[in-house]
Amino acid sequence: MVKEAERSYAAEFEEVNSFIFRHPELGLEEYVSSKYLADFLEKKGFSVEYPYAGFDTAFRAEYGTKGPLFAFLAEYDALPGYGKEKKNGHACGHNWIASTAVGAAVVLAKLADRAGCRVGLIGTPAEETYGTKVEMVRRGVFDDVDAAFQAHLSHATSTCSVALAMDARIFEYRGKASHSAGAPWSGINALDGVQLLYAGINALRQHVKPDVRIHGIVTEGGQAANIVPDKASCLFYIRSETRSYLDTVIPRVENVAKGAALMTGARLKIKNPELPMDNLINLPVLQELADAYFKDNGMTPTVTPEMAAQAAGSTDVGNVSHACPTAYVEVGLDGKGVFYAHEESALKLVDGPEARKKMHQTICAMAGMAMDLAVRPEQIETAKKQLQDRK
Repeated sequence: MVKEAERSYAAEFEEVNSFIFRHPELGLEEYVSSKYLADFLEKKGFSVEYPYAGFDTAFRAEYGTKGPLFAFLAEYDALPGYGKEKKNGHACGHNWIASTAVGAAVVLAKLADRAGCRVGLIGTPAEETYGTKVEMVRRGVFDDVDAAFQAHLSHATSTCSVALAMDARIFEYRGKASHSAGAPWSGINALDGVQLLYAGINALRQHVKPDVRIHGIVTEGGQAANIVPDKASCLFYIRSETRSYLDTVIPRVENVAKGAALMTGARLKIKNPELPMDNLINLPVLQELADAYFKDNGMTPTVTPEMAAQAAGSTDVGNVSHACPTAYVEVGLDGKGVFYAHEESALKLVDGPEARKKMHQTICAMAGMAMDLAVRPEQIETAKKQLQDRK
């Protein structure tokens, strides 16, 4: 039933994949891509709100009026700096994410009346740079969603992906300039504040849980070696397996920064430059469904939870998983070359034959999962209970 419905749209879904690939736009600038996707869904009978949730390139499409609401998450922002001309490109495969989300929504809509469910697609711009899903969660976008779905290309198939909670901090130190040789005693070295912060963080690592990751760069450290730096700054990312534990680590890092300021006499300003990302919550009931439906569609998961933990990053899908039950699956792209996100080699793969094959399989798997939830609604309640237990 699902596979038959998907085959009837196969050529259209491939064109969606190719169109977004041919029109790479940076985050919050995806005007062509977002309009194309919104128009495509409107032609398929969806009601569309565009723009949406305060973002010019976000949209929400819905089909149906009764039953649980299943939302597929589309991304369509590109990355900059590829090739000799440093052009934009979909090296993270967001063209593929968009086409699989659109495809699953359209296929499920064709079967929605029979299944007794509503279908949603939420267009979420700027995943790479801004993380609009974080703001969408805050604005209640997912409050009425019973389950959300997204698939992402990777080098191996996984239904147990790990995404860490993450906060960013900028630490700016202000001192007093003076001649480094002639009158160093007249200066206050702002760079010393940054160096002491690094030393303090290195000492702190011993006293936080092993899953914590603290990594940063010096963004400003002075202009000349013979001038005591009066301004220095650094950017740090702080991550942990859970938002609750990360919230205990952040004040400790900030206290280290304050201590460095006291030791040097420099003034400190702490900034939060990015939206906070939450850890991804995997639910057993959805993972079991994903295992079954991805295997049934020729994509047997090969990544174990232990393997997934070794390659953990952060994503704004994590915030969605705190708001509603969320199935996030990474799909292994093999064939001519291994897929590594953000690398230039990925541009040759994300609109190729193997990517299109995996797109069709993933559409069937995600639509099948949603159908299963619709006809066995007790699973939805189980998922919601599991979510509450894991927050």
